[in-house]
Amino acid sequence: MDKVTKTLELKLVDPNLHKRQKLHETRDAYQQALQAAFSAGCDTQSAANDVVVEYDLSGYAKNALKKYVPQLHNSYDAKELHDDHPVRFTNEGLQLDYQPQNAIEWYVKIPHHEDYHLWLPARANPDQRAWLEALYADDAEMGESRLFERDETWYLHVTATRDVADESEASADERTPIGVDIGEASLVTVCHRDERGSPIRPELWADDGKAVRRLRKTYFTAKRRLQQRGSERIADSFGDALWDQIDDVFHRVTREVVAYAESVENPVLVLEDLTDIRENMDYGEYMNRRLHGWGFAKLHAQIRYKAAEKGIPVETVNPRNTSKACHACGEHGYRPRQATFSCLNGGCWVGEYQADVNGAINIADRYRSGESHRRSDRASRQKAGDDDSATDGASLTGPQDSHADADTQQVTRGTYAS
Repeated sequence: MDKVTKTLELKLVDPNLHKRQKLHETRDAYQQALQAAFSAGCDTQSAANDVVVEYDLSGYAKNALKKYVPQLHNSYDAKELHDDHPVRFTNEGLQLDYQPQNAIEWYVKIPHHEDYHLWLPARANPDQRAWLEALYADDAEMGESRLFERDETWYLHVTATRDVADESEASADERTPIGVDIGEASLVTVCHRDERGSPIRPELWADDGKAVRRLRKTYFTAKRRLQQRGSERIADSFGDALWDQIDDVFHRVTREVVAYAESVENPVLVLEDLTDIRENMDYGEYMNRRLHGWGFAKLHAQIRYKAAEKGIPVETVNPRNTSKACHACGEHGYRPRQATFSCLNGGCWVGEYQADVNGAINIADRYRSGESHRRSDRASRQKAGDDDSATDGASLTGPQDSHADADTQQVTRGTYAS
């Protein structure tokens, strides 16, 4: 088991005027304190503390300065400072929140000064989603974070460290692909083929799918009623509690999926590439609400990082028609019932089959056919004309900026932190 450290990239989504002003105040105070401590020749943390303590900064920024200034003098022998140093925070300063039911999924709490912080929505580098999910679940260790502005856009870089097992050296041809189908009927379904090509050991988490559907229905119903009564904060608090319960289900199920893979020789978990599923969905108001709130991305991220911890590779394949094609003959069929796939080929032995298992086998077979591709190969698929703006329009309502302040329903797409 090796420890791997990575810098995670977050782009803050269009802070409103008030929040942008607070970010500038934090940056200006930090750079003034940095310059003062550096000019005073502070080569110990104690000496740096005597200087930076007077500045209107959070303790997390001051503590980062106390470590950084002596490094500049003792390790780098710096003679001068440039004027665009990022604001550094120690590992305790930053807080992440993940709201997969919202169009903007990630939120970050940024310290401003003592007892005052800003909640801001953030867009993550898609290739680092699994790392952020691990960090959010406390399965990775957060390090120092750095806040900076570039071309009037604010970014946050966060270091994270986690244990990653070495992948086995089996070739692609030697691996056993395990298809992972994620849906609403069965939360997750997995299956693979044996050495003779026969589907074996299908496993379905159907009861967990029912539990998550019930929790989500409760959430939407209660939130609508509370909002009608003007109880926005109660609605938010109630929603957080329900999503914590859904989180618990997701974590248990994804651990069990990875355990299933561990029981297979030379496994590779194969997921559908759902990169654009949220942006491309337009199935009417009811289905859009259900699918946008469904945890495709979160389940994928949890499977990826938990598999990585066990040294199990994860690949993705094109999802087109995996639920419509028959795994035995390849002909298209239909679902007479939610859980049943019916093949239209009269000469096929399948007839009717469990629909989610059929989909999982098709997903695994896509890997065998050579259609798999890693997520990192798709970062360039961003469309040049995508809207890259979202406004939160929030105002300060008390001594501490509210997480709910961020307008979570703005749909945003565009470039990521670089």
